[in-house]
Amino acid sequence: MREIEIFYLTGCPYCDNARRAVAELMQEESAYRGLALRWIEENEEKALADSYDYYRVPSVFFEGDKLYECSPRHGYGAIKAHLRAAFDQALAS
Repeated sequence: MREIEIFYLTGCPYCDNARRAVAELMQEESAYRGLALRWIEENEEKALADSYDYYRVPSVFFEGDKLYECSPRHGYGAIKAHLRAAFDQALAS
């Protein structure tokens, strides 16, 4: 199964919103439950994180392609919408 990688930092409020949004999306859309998600804590897997091209977390990748990188302007609704779009894109591939 192909895997979606989500880079995050412990204690990051945007990352906390992403976790909450993912949980809601999994409840709302049964097709998302078939996605393999790999949550990667940036500080725990520094070498891996450094090999990807992103600046902010959460950042979402699928098959090496960045599908989403959070912005400080993104509130919960925007984060959830971007995650939904990323999941839809992964499912369509």
